[in-house]
Amino acid sequence: MVEKEITIKNETGLHARPANIFVKKASSFNSDIKITKDDKTVNAKSIMGVMSLGASKGSTVKLQVEGDDEKEAIKALIELIDQGLTEQEG
Repeated sequence: MVEKEITIKNETGLHARPANIFVKKASSFNSDIKITKDDKTVNAKSIMGVMSLGASKGSTVKLQVEGDDEKEAIKALIELIDQGLTEQEG
């Protein structure tokens, strides 16, 4: 298992469209992926779960990834958050 704490940087946080982009990326991996804010942990592949965290700009969340592609998954999700949760071309 790999874990990493990261700060949400985009203006709207993990709400609506950014949450959908995050869940889509998380769902592209085989690993089990969880995201935690404060004392609430949810499945990172669940749009309702991710949105229920209420992670706004400046919030710190913890990613926990376990599985055969965990290193690739956590790297991709961190990059996505660092780039402001925008859809990438190509």
